[in-house]
Amino acid sequence: MARTQQDYDDIPGTFVFDAERSREGFGINMFCMSLMKDDNRKAFKANEAEYLKKFRLTPEQTEAVLKRDYNRMLELGGNIYFTAKLGATDGHSFQHLAAVMTGASQQDYAAMMLGGGRSVEGNRSRSGKDKSAAKAKAGAKPASKAAPASKAKSKAGTKSKSKSKPKSKSSAKRK
Repeated sequence: MARTQQDYDDIPGTFVFDAERSREGFGINMFCMSLMKDDNRKAFKANEAEYLKKFRLTPEQTEAVLKRDYNRMLELGGNIYFTAKLGATDGHSFQHLAAVMTGASQQDYAAMMLGGGRSVEGNRSRSGKDKSAAKAKAGAKPASKAAPASKAKSKAGTKSKSKSKPKSKSSAKRK
């Protein structure tokens, strides 16, 4: 079954784990979760290809697992937290896996995270940018100038406050 194109599928370097990806990656994720048990880790390490047959993976998913292509596993429906179980089985930390997935060294990845993460520049939805540009060209007002709706909301809040019960004498004394 081919994946339905989503608005957020064009975010560079990102595979959003949505309901469709969850269904697609069920086998990968159940395999990865099975690695929480020591007996399963031993069976997997003894014969990886044979162990994977229990989980009805597609040939692409099987190949991604055997090659430890974590980005491909995510693209094929793997959940990042579940696929980290596979990395842990191989003796890798989550930080190491994140570095591998971003194409950075572990030191560079750590420095990037300590510096506040990766820049949003170049890492936003391209279709979202296109929609913003189309609104600007059409003469749409920026969100900051949409004050009338917020004023109406605050007036409604004022009305509801005037109908509230008076404070008790004991709460007035505490102040």
